[in-house]
Amino acid sequence: MEILKKPLLTEKVTQLTEKLNRYAFKVDHRANKIQIKSAIEAMYGVNITAVNTMKYVGKLKTRNTKAGAVSGRAATYKKAIITLKDGETIDFYSNI
Repeated sequence: MEILKKPLLTEKVTQLTEKLNRYAFKVDHRANKIQIKSAIEAMYGVNITAVNTMKYVGKLKTRNTKAGAVSGRAATYKKAIITLKDGETIDFYSNI
Protein backbone atom coordinates (compact mmCIF):
# COMPACT_ATOMS: atom_id res chain seq x y z
CA MET A 1 0.00 0.00 0.00
CA GLU A 2 1.44 3.34 -1.05
CA ILE A 3 0.45 5.64 1.81
CA LEU A 4 1.29 9.07 0.35
CA LYS A 5 -0.41 9.82 -2.95
CA LYS A 6 0.56 13.48 -3.50
CA PRO A 7 1.02 16.76 -1.64
CA LEU A 8 -1.78 19.29 -1.87
CA LEU A 9 -0.65 22.73 -3.02
CA THR A 10 -3.61 25.11 -2.83
CA GLU A 11 -3.91 28.70 -1.65
CA LYS A 12 -5.50 27.60 1.61
CA VAL A 13 -2.75 25.07 2.33
CA THR A 14 -0.07 27.63 1.42
CA GLN A 15 -1.48 30.00 4.05
CA LEU A 16 -1.43 27.16 6.62
CA THR A 17 2.19 26.47 5.73
CA GLU A 18 3.26 30.09 6.10
CA LYS A 19 1.40 30.77 9.36
CA LEU A 20 1.33 27.47 11.24
CA ASN A 21 4.02 25.28 9.59
CA ARG A 22 1.41 22.75 8.38
CA TYR A 23 1.39 20.74 5.15
CA ALA A 24 -1.38 18.76 3.46
CA PHE A 25 -1.20 15.44 1.60
CA LYS A 26 -3.66 13.18 -0.18
CA VAL A 27 -3.20 9.76 1.43
CA ASP A 28 -4.51 6.23 1.02
CA HIS A 29 -7.98 5.91 2.56
CA ARG A 30 -6.92 2.85 4.59
CA ALA A 31 -3.87 4.53 6.19
CA ASN A 32 -3.98 5.57 9.83
CA LYS A 33 -2.20 8.48 11.53
CA ILE A 34 0.76 6.40 12.70
CA GLN A 35 1.43 5.05 9.20
CA ILE A 36 1.09 8.54 7.68
CA LYS A 37 3.51 10.01 10.22
CA SER A 38 6.16 7.34 9.65
CA ALA A 39 5.84 7.59 5.85
CA ILE A 40 6.33 11.37 5.80
CA GLU A 41 9.21 11.24 8.29
CA ALA A 42 10.94 8.58 6.19
CA MET A 43 10.41 10.34 2.85
CA TYR A 44 11.23 13.93 3.84
CA GLY A 45 13.43 13.46 6.93
CA VAL A 46 11.44 15.80 9.20
CA ASN A 47 9.99 15.60 12.71
CA ILE A 48 6.20 15.71 12.96
CA THR A 49 4.35 16.95 16.03
CA ALA A 50 0.73 16.30 14.94
CA VAL A 51 -1.29 14.53 12.24
CA ASN A 52 -4.92 15.39 11.51
CA THR A 53 -6.93 13.41 8.95
CA MET A 54 -10.23 13.95 7.19
CA LYS A 55 -12.23 11.99 4.64
CA TYR A 56 -13.86 13.68 1.67
CA VAL A 57 -16.84 12.06 -0.03
CA GLY A 58 -16.92 12.64 -3.77
CA LYS A 59 -19.54 15.09 -5.02
CA LEU A 60 -22.28 14.00 -7.36
CA LYS A 61 -21.63 15.57 -10.79
CA THR A 62 -23.97 15.88 -13.78
CA ARG A 63 -23.48 17.34 -17.23
CA ASN A 64 -25.79 17.72 -20.19
CA THR A 65 -24.76 16.18 -23.49
CA LYS A 66 -26.46 15.46 -26.82
CA ALA A 67 -27.42 12.03 -25.50
CA GLY A 68 -28.98 13.50 -22.36
CA ALA A 69 -27.86 14.07 -18.80
CA VAL A 70 -24.81 12.06 -17.74
CA SER A 71 -24.26 11.68 -14.00
CA GLY A 72 -21.25 10.48 -12.10
CA ARG A 73 -19.31 11.02 -8.94
CA ALA A 74 -15.98 12.71 -8.18
CA ALA A 75 -13.44 10.50 -6.43
CA THR A 76 -13.52 10.04 -2.64
CA TYR A 77 -10.21 10.71 -0.89
CA LYS A 78 -8.55 11.11 2.48
CA LYS A 79 -6.52 14.19 3.38
CA ALA A 80 -3.86 14.49 6.08
CA ILE A 81 -2.71 17.79 7.59
CA ILE A 82 0.65 17.44 9.32
CA THR A 83 2.30 19.90 11.68
CA LEU A 84 6.10 20.07 11.71
CA LYS A 85 8.42 21.04 14.54
CA ASP A 86 9.41 24.71 14.60
CA GLY A 87 12.22 25.54 12.19
CA GLU A 88 11.64 22.57 9.87
CA THR A 89 10.26 22.77 6.34
CA ILE A 90 9.47 20.48 3.41
CA ASP A 91 10.69 21.51 -0.04
CA PHE A 92 8.41 19.97 -2.67
CA TYR A 93 10.25 21.56 -5.59
CA SER A 94 13.72 20.08 -5.10
CA ASN A 95 14.77 17.01 -7.04
CA ILE A 96 14.32 13.88 -4.97
